Amino acid sequence: MAMLIRRNVSRGFTVMVLIGLLAPGIFARRPRYFAQVGKSQVKVARAQIDALGKALDQFRRGVGHYPTNEEGLQALVVPPSGEPNWAGPYLKKEVPKDPWGRPYVYQQPGTHGGDFDLLSYGKDGRQGGTGEDADITNW
Repeated sequence: MAMLIRRNVSRGFTVMVLIGLLAPGIFARRPRYFAQVGKSQVKVARAQIDALGKALDQFRRGVGHYPTNEEGLQALVVPPSGEPNWAGPYLKKEVPKDPWGRPYVYQQPGTHGGDFDLLSYGKDGRQGGTGEDADITNW
């Protein structure tokens, strides 16, 4: 019995030593891991903006104009009142939020040379910024 207890204590000590040796390497890589997550979120935002832009173009082809600012992106999934040519929904699901949980900004007419502006303010949720905080736009 005493031999069994010593063996279990010895195994437990070995496991603790291994965790102690491996932990610094694992935690040292965390910043790189989180940097990759940030890059992924920016890629997701770009892909969603592209998909929303295509849905807006389909809306325009069907209805004859882009949704107004008041109708917003919701017009892609819910028919605006007084639009007999609406043939949506133009999205398979609800209008997505950006990867940071905020609604995309839609402005029609666009102020950057296009028919509409579509953007996310990035991780910080504020206009401008650099890196992950930079605005992600359709222009």
